[in-house]
Amino acid sequence: MSQAPQPLGAPVVRREGRDKVTGAARYAAERGLPGCLYAWPVPAAVPAGRVTAVRTVDALAQPGVHSVLTHDNAPRIQEPDDPILAVLQNDRVPHRGWPVALVVADTLASARAGARALHITYETAPHDVVLTEDHPGLYTPENANGGYPAVRERGDFDRAFEASPVRIDATYTLGALHNHPMEPHASTAHWSPDGHLTVYDSSQGATTVRDTLAAAFGLRTDQVTAVSEHVGGGFGSKGTPRPQAVLAAMAALHTGRPVELALPRRQMPAVVGHRAPTVQRVRLGARPDGTLTALAQEVVTHTSTIKEFVEQAAVPARVMYGSPSSRTTHRVVALDVPTPSWMRAPGEAPGMYALESAMDELAAELGIDPVQLRLRNDPADEPDSGKPFSSRGLAACLREGAERFGWHERDPAPGTRREGALLIGSGVASATYPVYASACHASAHAAADGSYRVAVNATDIGTGARTVLAQIAADVLRTPLDNLTIDIGDSDLPDGPVAGGSSGTASWGWAVHKAASALVERLDAHTGPLPDGGVTATADTTEETAEKSPYARHAFGAHFAEVAVDTRTGEVRMRRMLGVFAAGRILNSRTARSQFIGGMTMGIGMALTEGSTLDPVFGDFTERDLASYHVPACADVPGIEAHWIEEDDPHLNPMGSKGIGEIGIVGAAAAIGNAFRHATGVRLRTLPLTPDRVLTRLP
Repeated sequence: MSQAPQPLGAPVVRREGRDKVTGAARYAAERGLPGCLYAWPVPAAVPAGRVTAVRTVDALAQPGVHSVLTHDNAPRIQEPDDPILAVLQNDRVPHRGWPVALVVADTLASARAGARALHITYETAPHDVVLTEDHPGLYTPENANGGYPAVRERGDFDRAFEASPVRIDATYTLGALHNHPMEPHASTAHWSPDGHLTVYDSSQGATTVRDTLAAAFGLRTDQVTAVSEHVGGGFGSKGTPRPQAVLAAMAALHTGRPVELALPRRQMPAVVGHRAPTVQRVRLGARPDGTLTALAQEVVTHTSTIKEFVEQAAVPARVMYGSPSSRTTHRVVALDVPTPSWMRAPGEAPGMYALESAMDELAAELGIDPVQLRLRNDPADEPDSGKPFSSRGLAACLREGAERFGWHERDPAPGTRREGALLIGSGVASATYPVYASACHASAHAAADGSYRVAVNATDIGTGARTVLAQIAADVLRTPLDNLTIDIGDSDLPDGPVAGGSSGTASWGWAVHKAASALVERLDAHTGPLPDGGVTATADTTEETAEKSPYARHAFGAHFAEVAVDTRTGEVRMRRMLGVFAAGRILNSRTARSQFIGGMTMGIGMALTEGSTLDPVFGDFTERDLASYHVPACADVPGIEAHWIEEDDPHLNPMGSKGIGEIGIVGAAAAIGNAFRHATGVRLRTLPLTPDRVLTRLP
């Protein structure tokens, strides 16, 4: 018996949940192809220079070792648009950890043994891996990540700031952070006798992987199939193809057999991108009543010598608060480091940490409640663009969050609440994230037996995309969910964009909605039984998504956090945390809550446990595994709640939804940092708040 139709927004259980918990779901390195070989990448051991020789004889003598690829014998590829994919093409070492060889063997253990037996010699060059706010190599790029202008200024900031009765001038520093999805970056590649390349890849977008590999190996796109059926997390690091996909395809071409390559965890920080460190100076000018008169956020960050990536940390300041004058700038220096890239809420996460910390400092200076200060500066229009907001639920999130959290019951004086050796404090911070949507294709098919099948090359990286897209289609088709099959995660399906920028559901869902709506029209116009082959409708949202909106479209939120600071050990523990969000129409309350809480949990890690340093001598990240890079565990995340307000925004997409995957982390670290200040009376402007930093500052 079919289920009754469920309304869009219902807490539908994930479609693939049973497959995942029973092991039936197959990931990129679990294909079990006949005759498959296993590859182990060999990272450069020097921070800069070139490879002068690779002695392979001992490696090839190891039992089971099939071959060793180096820059001397690896297949040549076309110069890729993304230079990080040009692996084993020359002898250059741009940073420590860059792949300089690949050992291929009958077993993973044999490949690893072969890698240990390689003898590689280098010619080293001077290197520089340390970011400083006055580095002589700093320059102003044209754009930051996302195409945002690197510099924006309104009014005369310098004059307005100097004339402001109350001023805050503070600098906040953040070290590098790393994406550590549970499934490492992995690819299994094989070439068919007719030259067709199939790659099972742990990716956030199989269409992009297909197009990239086709260009690299001089193939047509119809000669490549990329499959990302199940993906064990990405957080941005799988948003663009990574070197393991190219290396696996090279090795399969070289050996004539399928090759599986899963990046070792300790190699990931040097290969798959990272959140770049930032030094952020924030200046706020205000009247005694808290009204902002001047705002500046000036960001210094690093990129690699391979390509330019500029963390857009000052961009959210262009959205958040009204001020007659503002200055937002980015400067960057190219160092001998791995190329930074996307990590959950790039720009917004580090940028809002600095801005919201400064807002808390301003509230303390003025003696104004931090919630009221934010409400007082809530603009009607987007400050920099002047566009009206399609909807702006920040005030509602702050008010509801304050009520739910019991905010107004706290003593505003810092350092006054104690429980034995523990100091207790609470903090608040705002959150924002832009609304994005990209062009997408989809098809919807009605079978003669009354069932439906929807196809779109979406990628489910743990967000519940399969389930939500099925809900969108079932809602339009007016059919129970169990009467509908959805196909995703294969580049042979209708093209879809990557799961990134919190735009996946908006992009794929728009196309699915359009295809399903077209199918309904065709079915309504049809008389009699359907033909044996059924009826299919397709959709392409290129035209709709290309239209420029007259509105500024953003999701908003508010974080409230309570922490306990142990005055004996310096340990900071998160005791409870609440997030309230305004993100348009929520399409599945179960998966949405999971996404909000997941983002908030990453914010806890950013604030309290996750830290990474570049060794100035050896030129690599010192925290390269989950034993030294501390992501939050269950014990680190006690009472955490996520709620949302009802928001009807007709200026987004047919579903009325905004992205939810990233806004949960935005502002979370700032709320915890502000709670620490309230607990102790001490302001720390560097994260994470680890005992070594805390103990030296406690009164």
